[in-house]
Amino acid sequence: MFGMTSGADWLIAGLGNPEPKYDGTRHNAGFEALDYLAAQWHCDIAKAKWQGLYGTAQVGDHKVVLLKPLTYMNLSGQSIAPAAAFYKIPRNHIIVLCDDIAQEPGHIRIRPSGSAGGHNGLKSIIASTGGEDFYRIRIGVGAKPRPDYDLADWVLGKFPPDDAKLVTGRHTDVEAACRLLMAGKLGEAQNKFNH
Repeated sequence: MFGMTSGADWLIAGLGNPEPKYDGTRHNAGFEALDYLAAQWHCDIAKAKWQGLYGTAQVGDHKVVLLKPLTYMNLSGQSIAPAAAFYKIPRNHIIVLCDDIAQEPGHIRIRPSGSAGGHNGLKSIIASTGGEDFYRIRIGVGAKPRPDYDLADWVLGKFPPDDAKLVTGRHTDVEAACRLLMAGKLGEAQNKFNH
């Protein structure tokens, strides 16, 4: 493991809301995926800085910062931008794990850049880092059941057990996708896991 003085070449951030009442909600799909990565990579996300909790891991040839912003979803960028600046990590070496209501539970979509697509966490990161060219792995949590259903109630609602299984069942793919992205193999990651 490396100390604070060494640099890191990648930052992976999972998005969510910090209080226990949000555990298991759709909006916290990014937090849960990040916890899985941390477990696989023997990384303790426990140090507090940049309005978040973070830990560092050695993943193959890469020194990786795993970050959980504690700013609440809509201000995620206010944690991610200073962490990336501290480690001098460029935007195109940031991977963001977040929920996506445009996809069915258990689907994932990997993109190298793009607009926020209505996701306030992504909007905040784009505003705080000054650009859209960071990777995002969007984890499907399902669409609102009806058009008039309140979006905040939906994303802050808990997964039914079957949907939760579908989402956690993709964590191995999220981890493999992160490794491919860090190896510069975007196309392979998309071909394998975008479904």
